[in-house]
Amino acid sequence: MSNRHVRKMLRQMASGEPVQVTSAMASMRKLARLAFIAQQFGYEYADVHQDGGPQGNGFVMLIVPDPSPQARARAEQNRAQYPNASDGGALPALVPDEVELLKARIAFDLATRYTEKQLTVIMGVGSSTLALCLGLQLGADTTSLVVTGTVWAVLLALVPVGLAVNRRYRAKYVARLQAAGLTPVTDQSGRLRYVPRPGQLPGHGNPFAGGA
Repeated sequence: MSNRHVRKMLRQMASGEPVQVTSAMASMRKLARLAFIAQQFGYEYADVHQDGGPQGNGFVMLIVPDPSPQARARAEQNRAQYPNASDGGALPALVPDEVELLKARIAFDLATRYTEKQLTVIMGVGSSTLALCLGLQLGADTTSLVVTGTVWAVLLALVPVGLAVNRRYRAKYVARLQAAGLTPVTDQSGRLRYVPRPGQLPGHGNPFAGGA
């Protein structure tokens, strides 16, 4: 976990407004650690989506102020104990179980961002695009067309496999989240989420609507 990212996040949190934590090469574990630190200073994890930038290989995580009395008391205590946290000073120690739970929430939210119907369309379009690019490189002779058609058929055949893997992936994290006592909630877009406080989504139902 980069000290630079922690300092930047904590300084943005000083505004008391929702904060988007962006990193081009972030991993879910790194985001979970950042979310844990945010929780120690009065914020909570709200949602995550994949980065749509030029490289598209990172994530954007939303954290929002946590209004609960417990969060306020924890933040006050940690601000007093770690006054230089935003300037690169000492930070609260990570609690592995809590970090892993945040990681499970982040992973589940990413896995359920699209419905199976949407995933089927995305995978189908992706397969066709790859096959088309291959065909353009190989040329228009008969052998090239056969190779391109074969590759396209193989890629399409892998779509159900990808959907099955995604279902198993989601089921793994559902079991983890339910075992931890988190509550299933449907947000305004109809997407299933798991939250610590029964029936209460952090921020709004669809916090990324109209956002970056």
